Amino acid sequence: MRQKFSIPIRLAAATAAMLALLTVLAAAPARADEIALNPQVPDRYTVKKGDTLWGISGRFLKDPWRWPDIWRLNRDEIRNPHRIYPGDVIVLDKADGQWRLSVETPASRMSPTVRTTALDVDAIPSIPPGDIEAYLTKPLITGPDGLAGAPEIVAGRDPRVVRGNSDPVYVAGLDAKAGDLWYIYRKGRTFRPLDSDTFLGEEQRFLGKARVERFADISTVRIASASEEILLGDKLVPAPREQLINYAPHAPQAAVNGQIIALDRDSAEVGRGWIVTIDRGAGDGIDVGAVLAIHRGVPPIQDPRPSKEPDRIKQLLEQTKVYQPDRLLNVPDERIGLLFVFRVFDYVSYGIVLNTTDPVTVGNYVRKP
Repeated sequence: MRQKFSIPIRLAAATAAMLALLTVLAAAPARADEIALNPQVPDRYTVKKGDTLWGISGRFLKDPWRWPDIWRLNRDEIRNPHRIYPGDVIVLDKADGQWRLSVETPASRMSPTVRTTALDVDAIPSIPPGDIEAYLTKPLITGPDGLAGAPEIVAGRDPRVVRGNSDPVYVAGLDAKAGDLWYIYRKGRTFRPLDSDTFLGEEQRFLGKARVERFADISTVRIASASEEILLGDKLVPAPREQLINYAPHAPQAAVNGQIIALDRDSAEVGRGWIVTIDRGAGDGIDVGAVLAIHRGVPPIQDPRPSKEPDRIKQLLEQTKVYQPDRLLNVPDERIGLLFVFRVFDYVSYGIVLNTTDPVTVGNYVRKP
């Protein structure tokens, strides 16, 4: 089981962002008076390459998902947070009796209007992107019809059954307006709640990338990369733009009562840095950046204490038996970790386990922390 995040890697460049003033914002912080600081909290911290919003907030706060409260972000700013860059100095101070965070930006990097695209590339993400890069755009959740009507691999140049890297294939239904880079998919898991047959979504399994060499009624396509064998009948979808996951970590606005319904690579149990699928999505108020607590259900336990109830009598043919009924104690669920939601569909979301004290399994609950 992996126990550490991999080294963060650079994602594709994001579009230029307007420079935001990192001052006290108009929106009042929710429950700001309850925010608990770390015992050894610094009063300032210089951002370094490889830092994340989650890591920096953890230096100041016991509960890192309270970052938007102490930074005083409103809902829109959580969705599109201020860019923070290596060299910026995060300052903790108190205003009106409440803790707040702000940034001191080096004067050499100040601009009255915008930051350059190059600097946006260097903006720190919410969480280490290395372990989730493959999940940012590639997993696809569809309705029950799957990818019906999508372009399809109909033949290869030779009689082989399977294809791989650099092999040419013929595809029907490609639209030149969608570009020449396409993702290859095959039907994967069907997601349902663990306690019902309600359809939540059908996962389309990412197989690789393909680039079009010639558009026609039957287009010539070359497989650029493949993580699995490519077969006739596999579907193609236009490659979406890369995403920079920089939503501020935050608790959901409403209560959440969901479950983990699948683990990456169908593992039996996972730990820190692994990807999980939950049965909650945009239709349930989940958004990118939401931090959820992972809970483990504890079965009832036998009460070992002497009973104060009177004995019961059971008649077994000619025998009479005196006994005490079993007495069970209900134990509250135990919180075992946190996860960060980074990809959201209508009724299903993907999250990465940020920390855990116990193995995470299918059936664990996810709730508002």
